[in-house]
Amino acid sequence: MTEMGDGPHLGEDQADAKSIPGFKGKSLPASKSMDSGILPDYSYRMDYPEMGECVIINNKNFQPHTRMSSRSGTDADAASIREVFMNLKYKVKISNDLSCENIYKLLKKISEDDHSKRSSFVCVLLSHGDEGLIYGTDGPLELKALTSLFRGDRCRSLAGKPKLFFIQACRGTELDAGIETDSGSEETMCQKIPVEADFLYAYSTAPGYYSWRNAVQGSWFIQSLCEMLKKHAGKLELMQILTRVNRKVAEYESCSTQQDFNAKKQIPCIVSMLTKEFYFPS
Repeated sequence: MTEMGDGPHLGEDQADAKSIPGFKGKSLPASKSMDSGILPDYSYRMDYPEMGECVIINNKNFQPHTRMSSRSGTDADAASIREVFMNLKYKVKISNDLSCENIYKLLKKISEDDHSKRSSFVCVLLSHGDEGLIYGTDGPLELKALTSLFRGDRCRSLAGKPKLFFIQACRGTELDAGIETDSGSEETMCQKIPVEADFLYAYSTAPGYYSWRNAVQGSWFIQSLCEMLKKHAGKLELMQILTRVNRKVAEYESCSTQQDFNAKKQIPCIVSMLTKEFYFPS
């Protein structure tokens, strides 16, 4: 017979954590699951007076001490993104070659703006990177330091609204050689929501891997994203569009005079904390 002892009561919620700050040697106080009262509206409201801001940070040239090469082709990406999001009625701002401090200052200022008349927020980061990092012209910066500026408890006018981050950067140094396959409404009540809710992070590559960019045409990911948005925005839901972006990028193969970098593949990685479906207005 199983002993119940002083353990949690049936139906109580427990945290999957080894330890929790402030509760050393103690069990996390039990809680009961309950309906938060969130209304069953399954799509984000997109009929605000403005679609929102689209901020593009385009870093091409880096300070010598970083030992980072110039990112040829990134201007093509910035131009493509600008065109697409302007056509989607966003207010687009491009900033080139920003240091870590200036990236942070720019996004902090935008997070402090009044977004109450805007439907959403878009940020596109074009730079070198590593896992969890994006490069300013003078060195690396934690992505979390940037995205957390827009959390629901820090940017109240965007709480409950979609915040989309598109990140074209490497996330490591692994190479994907590929493998052959045989394939034949307006809210009317006070609601409590998670502060990390309503974010979407679209990374150009999977964790740990290189991200590929053509020196003339731009990056595989950004060019594929722009192509799919042009074709399907206003028709398909955002996650459907991004799945098609994944498929498009997966069809590419690198062409390099360096054998180790030749014939390599790439797959984007979409991390969604969106709580509703996202449709661009048609």
